[in-house]
Amino acid sequence: MGLYFIAFLWFVAVVPLSVAAAPYAAMVMDARNGQVLHSENADTRLHPASLTKMMTLYVVFEAVENGEIGLDDMVTISRAAAAEPPSKLGLRSGQKIKLRYLIRAAAVKSANDAATALAEAISGSEAAFARRMNRTAKALGMTRTTFRNAHGLTEEGHLSTARDMTILGRHLFYDYPEYYNLFSRRSTHAGIKTVPNTNRRLLAAYRGADGIKTGYTRAAGFNLVASAERGGERVIATVFGGRSSAWRNQRVAELLDLGFREAPTRVAVRRPARPAYAGPVTDGRVGKTVRVSGLVTRSLRPLPRPGPAADAVAVAEVVAQTVEAVVLAEAGEAAEVAQGAAGAPSASPAPATRPAAIAAAMTTEQSQPEVVTRVSTSGGRHWAVNVGRYPSRYDAEKVLLTTALTDISALDGALRKVVRRSGGFDAQFVGLTRDGADRACQRLQARNITCFMVGPS
Repeated sequence: MGLYFIAFLWFVAVVPLSVAAAPYAAMVMDARNGQVLHSENADTRLHPASLTKMMTLYVVFEAVENGEIGLDDMVTISRAAAAEPPSKLGLRSGQKIKLRYLIRAAAVKSANDAATALAEAISGSEAAFARRMNRTAKALGMTRTTFRNAHGLTEEGHLSTARDMTILGRHLFYDYPEYYNLFSRRSTHAGIKTVPNTNRRLLAAYRGADGIKTGYTRAAGFNLVASAERGGERVIATVFGGRSSAWRNQRVAELLDLGFREAPTRVAVRRPARPAYAGPVTDGRVGKTVRVSGLVTRSLRPLPRPGPAADAVAVAEVVAQTVEAVVLAEAGEAAEVAQGAAGAPSASPAPATRPAAIAAAMTTEQSQPEVVTRVSTSGGRHWAVNVGRYPSRYDAEKVLLTTALTDISALDGALRKVVRRSGGFDAQFVGLTRDGADRACQRLQARNITCFMVGPS
């Protein structure tokens, strides 16, 4: 009898009865067009737990994009942020840390202290930030969501639905693709330590899974919004009220499978409309947008040419790049080794004397229209895709060439450009529209190539 009583006490202590009783809700959506493929209690208002941080991060991404704050700006941790309960990064009151590390900790580790610090950095207080979260939720079409805090710990009135969180997950993917890779990292360095992803088991177990966010409190149960892509199809599944993390992951995997079965193979992609940027609100008034250092300070649009001589120079540069690409592609590693032995040049070397056939081709009427079209077409081609910063110009040019050959169609119309910065050489594909840069970066990320979009000033 004593053994049975001990077993009963163990069961009561270990099994979270309130979790088992948490209401269940689910939704599956075709991310390409927003079509709902399956739903259960999808409009029931429930505790979102750390799914809340999806909106926290959405607002932070918006603030960074519009110059309210920079990724490398230092944030001073308040006493309130440092006192948040786990999960947390372990920040101390008075500590200073870059904004980018707080973003990583909130996205990957689901750190509550980082989420509060982000809220205070953007809006001055968590209460003001929560009001901005609610305005943004309304603009996104999340009609049954109310936020009271930035981290998702249980608070009266802090509620959302499976439908609203699925909508938010879709917007994160389409509105801020340059940040989306954060949610698929198995671990990340968050400034003071490396932290593991709370969703790493599903990311490792389910083919095509690349995000998005987990959540857990006793009142909410085990929640998850997950996205996966297979063969050009992308599905988002949301679960509220899971009984355990293993049960939740299994159920989400089943829902994703259901989504891939139900979703059509070919469908027109209809991106969700981004909400208009209204800026921060202070005392009921829209605040002023302030540009900070680290953002793009000049347009990537090429300057107009003064005359025929400049045309010839531009044509010569493009032809030189084309010849360089062919030579390196054929020479392979031998050319790279030879260049490495000679040392990384500090500037692009002058092209060697060209054969007469190539020189003649540079001045023909047939070659000029193609070059002019790529270099000087307007129509919003002021965006770029950055594929990394490298210690030498040669390294940056090599990466640009390799990337271009990896997916030529994704970068069609783009020009390779190396931009010298204080910390190295940025490798960029320039001369793209916003949609073109978005598509190119998504396709490169699908090939495990790190990239992000760079917009005009």
